[in-house]
Formats: sequence, structure tokens, C-alpha cells
Amino acid sequence: MPVNPDLVGRVFPPTPPYLVGREKVREFARAVFADAPQHVDPEAARALGYADVVAPPTFAMVVQDLTLQQLLAEPEAGIELSHLVHAEQRFRYTRPIVAGDELRATLTVGGIRTLGGNTLVTSDAEITDAEGAHVVTATSVLLVGQGAA
Repeated sequence: MPVNPDLVGRVFPPTPPYLVGREKVREFARAVFADAPQHVDPEAARALGYADVVAPPTFAMVVQDLTLQQLLAEPEAGIELSHLVHAEQRFRYTRPIVAGDELRATLTVGGIRTLGGNTLVTSDAEITDAEGAHVVTATSVLLVGQGAA
């Protein structure tokens, strides 16, 4: 089944709130070798003007994943997980993510194009805080292969 072109422009419902925990930030920082003190030490983060530890920039992917799960669960999408590769990732921040943030994300499918028999699906997850203020836009490009014929 090919990727459904009707997905372009589709906006999925906002995700439930995701509370950014200090230990989650620390664990993620260790996993991606982000060893700057502000990622693990609240006092170092406060010395830089933050309320708590600051998540590494790619932490936004944790919240964006909640939106991508919506897309992948869509029965009419035509996207089979077994034929999927995460091809590209970009982030555009308004401010850093900090432990204690309560974040929601809304996914919009921005484009679908065919390339060499495969399909590229581009989506943007707009991530906002509890007040509705923009924190980061996470853009993903998923490469969907044709699979076995």
C-alpha cells in the first residue's frame, strides 16, 4: 500500500501533556553524551538563569515521538513500520526545554514526495508549554520504502 497523499495538510490532535522530569533530562543527556553541567546539575543550570536542568536540544524528539506515534497508528496512512527509516531531523527553538516544563505537541504533515520508488513524509511537531507558548518546532522526514512486492 503506498503512502496516502491525502495526509498532506492533516493536523493531528494535540498530545496529552508531557511533564519534563529532571531524571529524564539527565538520562537523555547521558545517552547522547551531552556532558555540560546544565544538563545534569540544577545549580549549574540556575547559575545560567534557568529554573532547573536544561534538556539537550535533541530532547524535543521525546515529545515529538508522541505525535509520530499518532501518524504511524493511522490505518489509512499507508506507512508500514517495517519499511520506515527516520531520514532527517531538525529543530527550531524559541527557548530551551527545562525540567518542570509541561509540553504538548501537535503534528502537521507538511509534504509527501516520491524519490527513487520510496516516499518521503515531512512533518512538523509544534511543541508548546502549559501557557500555549511556542517552545520548539521539530521537523522530521521519514523515508518509507516500498517493501517486498
